[in-house]
Amino acid sequence: MKFLHSMLRVSDPEATVAFFQLLGLEERRRMEVPQGKYTLIFMGVPGDDGGEVELTHNWEESDYGGGRNFGHLAFRVDDIYATCQHLMDNGVTINRPPRDGHMAFVKSPDGVSIELLQKGELEPAEPWASMPNTGSW
Repeated sequence: MKFLHSMLRVSDPEATVAFFQLLGLEERRRMEVPQGKYTLIFMGVPGDDGGEVELTHNWEESDYGGGRNFGHLAFRVDDIYATCQHLMDNGVTINRPPRDGHMAFVKSPDGVSIELLQKGELEPAEPWASMPNTGSW
């Protein structure tokens, strides 16, 4: 068995693609389906043929409310502090900072929680260690 992808419904595909590119993913393929009025965009980690994130944009939908909830996506990163700093430098709010050097949470433009997990061990470091949470994750 091989994990293939997780699907997220998105209201602004270009903003969401840009967000996942900031995380380090690349767009692998895009399929426009005019008869179904939707677009599928597949994102993945460069050099890793593992699971992908499928972004589904239904052309006539602009807001996805409750009822089709999604927990979170998780990505292992080489340096959680550098990753979070890069995201912050590009306007992304860190909802749960990596105070322990192990885990952080951010949200996509559509409010999907993204968990970042440190590969290996890092010691808690400032300013992250004392940074408060800025929202739910």
